[in-house]
Amino acid sequence: MSAINPRTRLGLEILGVAAGAGLAGDTLLRAMPWGLNVMLCTCVLVGGGVWLVRRHHLQPGPDAPWLAITALLLGAAFLRRDAAVLTRFDMLALFITLCLAASSLQGERIGGWRLLDYLRAGVTATAGSIAGGMLLVGRDVQWQELPREGRLRNVRAILVGLLVAAPLLVIFAALFSSADQVFGNVLTNLFAFDITSLVSHTMLFCFWAVITAGYLRWSLLGQPVAMPYGASNVRLGLVPMATALGLLNALFLLFVVVQLRYFFGGAALVQVTTGLRYAEYARQGFFQLVTASALVLPVLLGADFLVRGGTTVEIQTFRRLAALLLILLAVIMASAFERMRLYVDAFGLSEIRLYATAFMLLLLGVFAWFTWTLLRGRRERFALGVLMQGFGILAALHVMNPDAFIVKTNLNRPVAERPFDAEYALTLGADAVPALIEALPQFGAGDRRVVVCGLVSRWNKDDADWRTWNWSRARARRLVSHDAAVLRQTCTAAIKEMHHDH
Repeated sequence: MSAINPRTRLGLEILGVAAGAGLAGDTLLRAMPWGLNVMLCTCVLVGGGVWLVRRHHLQPGPDAPWLAITALLLGAAFLRRDAAVLTRFDMLALFITLCLAASSLQGERIGGWRLLDYLRAGVTATAGSIAGGMLLVGRDVQWQELPREGRLRNVRAILVGLLVAAPLLVIFAALFSSADQVFGNVLTNLFAFDITSLVSHTMLFCFWAVITAGYLRWSLLGQPVAMPYGASNVRLGLVPMATALGLLNALFLLFVVVQLRYFFGGAALVQVTTGLRYAEYARQGFFQLVTASALVLPVLLGADFLVRGGTTVEIQTFRRLAALLLILLAVIMASAFERMRLYVDAFGLSEIRLYATAFMLLLLGVFAWFTWTLLRGRRERFALGVLMQGFGILAALHVMNPDAFIVKTNLNRPVAERPFDAEYALTLGADAVPALIEALPQFGAGDRRVVVCGLVSRWNKDDADWRTWNWSRARARRLVSHDAAVLRQTCTAAIKEMHHDH
């Protein structure tokens, strides 16, 4: 094996790790909903990458260790919470982390990246993972370097023997089966298999193996895609830039003035002017304000790009107009938060309202960071700060426990426009179960029947696959199973109480 090129040896070992990852993916990830299986597969991928780096004495970038730890923590997040939307954000965060890890394994330093570098990392890592497996087998591994003597020679001889024996085995097995029915039944049971299941396992194994091989090939054998740095030759000019931002500021100022009038005027002014109740007025505009706030960021980033390398007057004018726009935007975002508060008071909290509010908080932090970095000429710090804030918001959501928070908020909300929605609460994940069980005494007969019957129907089961184990789901099953008899009696009593009322 000493004659094998180091690149070929690394490629062969990448194929070995990919085969293990394909087996793990097919065995574990076919079970839903995801839980323990995601953690185990993340450990396989990270462990395989660490083993290859150390075995071949590769020199990754300085960010590789904390990215590996972040990937493991995100894998572990699937063991804790059972919230569908939060799980999707965990998957997105894990994808971003792995893309950054690929660039770090290539030796890049992430700390001074621009926003376009993060986009480049995502695109190149995705493309490399899809196409890298073919490049690894067809170009990187020099198969002619493999020794033709020793163990490999014996393996080839065995394969040839199998090919020669296969038709003979089929012929004699058919004759013996016809001669002896018992022997035929033994062979039938021995080689019986489900072709659909075989195809499914083969496809999943190949998918995860190919993706892993491509990802590791791109990370360990690929080269970073260079992007041009330096000032852009594209210039907007002082007058067009000042005109555009000035008109945008004027529009924002007009909206702020209107918003202040309505919120200080209260419900009576809204009723007279719009014909809407205060809660309906708040409900209509929140998501539009979220969208408008989000669109401001690319506008300011584009304007910053166009004035980069410009004259001192252009840069100073941009910073003043951008600062004014951000001040007006802060008022608009405060209006959006107030609308959400009124919205929740009247109609209750839901997943989309909670996560939209979390996104607004992220935007607020991003705009504050924009002011602290880009408007002070420290562009190299902006992108990493945005990434850290995104991970911070995700961690805060895990600590908050969104589904349980939604249930508790709706239970403690004064009944205004809409009472507690028991049916919606049952659609939430396992994290909501303890809060629902604790609140059973305060429900009316109708809600109590809906909640109890729903909990027993969904969670009084012991058929969970060990691969999908999750702490919240296990706790929900344990709580409902422990009190199943009492819950059924409560359900029956609630039904009788409802019939009696009718």
